Amino acid sequence: QVQLVESGGGLVQPGGSLSVSCAASGTIFRINTMGWYRQAPGKERELVATTTSGGITNYADAVKGRFTISRDNAGNTVYLQMNSLKPEDTAVNYCNAEAVTMRGARVGAYECWGLGTQVTVSS
Repeated sequence: QVQLVESGGGLVQPGGSLSVSCAASGTIFRINTMGWYRQAPGKERELVATTTSGGITNYADAVKGRFTISRDNAGNTVYLQMNSLKPEDTAVNYCNAEAVTMRGARVGAYECWGLGTQVTVSS
């Protein structure tokens, strides 16, 4: 099993910055993609940003130009630097990974989720 543990959430003023991180552990043969999704109050979970093992990044239009995703491949850790934060960025941010791992007797690529970290943007 793969465990994803997020850290770094909190309260920040509009226009401010915040960084969150996610560390993966467990039986991992490889991680193809790591990224972040978020769920705001009353809304569905949505993509924030992802990064592949080849370094290709993808950002939601709402955060493009403000957020930066990066990955420490050696440490199986993904980071999200959030700048120019807006109240609409308030959400629970969930770490996500597509990882090749073992689940019982089965080996394959599985979608893994962290428990989430709260980001609140308010004055």
